[in-house]
Amino acid sequence: MSAVELGIPVVPRAAGGLPRPEAAGLIDRYGRTAADLRVSLIDRCNLRCSYCMPAEGLDWLAKSSLLDTSELDRLLRIAVERLGVRDVRFTGGEPLLRPDLAAVVANTARLRPRPRISLTTNGIGLTRRAEELAAAGLDRINVSLDTLRPDRFHTITRRRRLDDVLAGLAAAKTAGLDPVKINAVLLRGVNDDEAPDLLRFALDGGYHLRFIEQMPLDAQHGWQRSEMITATEILTLLQGTFALTPHEAERGSAPAERWSVDGGPGTVGVIGSVTRPFCAACDRTRLTADGQLRSCLFSQTETDLRGPLRSGADDEELADIWRTTMWGKPAGHGINDESFTQPRRPMSAIGG
Repeated sequence: MSAVELGIPVVPRAAGGLPRPEAAGLIDRYGRTAADLRVSLIDRCNLRCSYCMPAEGLDWLAKSSLLDTSELDRLLRIAVERLGVRDVRFTGGEPLLRPDLAAVVANTARLRPRPRISLTTNGIGLTRRAEELAAAGLDRINVSLDTLRPDRFHTITRRRRLDDVLAGLAAAKTAGLDPVKINAVLLRGVNDDEAPDLLRFALDGGYHLRFIEQMPLDAQHGWQRSEMITATEILTLLQGTFALTPHEAERGSAPAERWSVDGGPGTVGVIGSVTRPFCAACDRTRLTADGQLRSCLFSQTETDLRGPLRSGADDEELADIWRTTMWGKPAGHGINDESFTQPRRPMSAIGG
């Protein structure tokens, strides 16, 4: 059995112990360049999804530890102007809870070269903010939606807010935040029978659906591989209703494998982060809400950028800390290694 069949990502040979070469961008030892920045704006959330956090919530970060508007603006400018970032995705927690979100988006849209700007949200509150965010310069949006049934939505999120999410999706489309993508996680014995219904809903509404394998990023550390619905299972569930063929477009660094549905033009994506890792093509760098750099979603270590930022480091010093962090990026996330342990911080604190 090959390494790929075992789920181990294959990447170019590392540059050994060589020092980081002089380069403007965010390169690593495996020949990858990070041009996609994920920025967590806040760790708080107004849902309590069972696969993310306990019912009582978490100990949230103190407001003083969060990067403020001007600090975010400065780091985003450094990322775009000095480090070659071309895509910026704002995440949380729930980023719509951040009062200055529109200002952060507008300031990012004024950077040159202008990056593509997207947002991942649970959709609650989007009806009020979709037009404002589109006017500020937001290009597109991802909305999390795991079920179309109110009872199951309450079971999964511990909140009765399905109507708000559905209204938020419609508002995003009306505001022109295309493509509007839906992120769905299937949970065994909970909503795994809804895969075809979710895809039909997305096709009928003009949304782009992405199923995501449940990842070991819950605060409770209760993730079990045996309970995860795999990418192969997801495709099998869909193929009972739809004809799926591999999409002709090059995947590049996109996390989702895309499939044409019933001959197109509709598509569906499957993100198999665990069983079909795409680490070899990863082009992401991550900044947490409290100013920590992460080279990988599953990193066990972080690099403090907030401290030097607040201590008077100049732009080039901050850029060089960022470059050094990314040079040390591991070959892969290691989920399939026996020695793998979950990151100390959950997804809500890291950012999606």
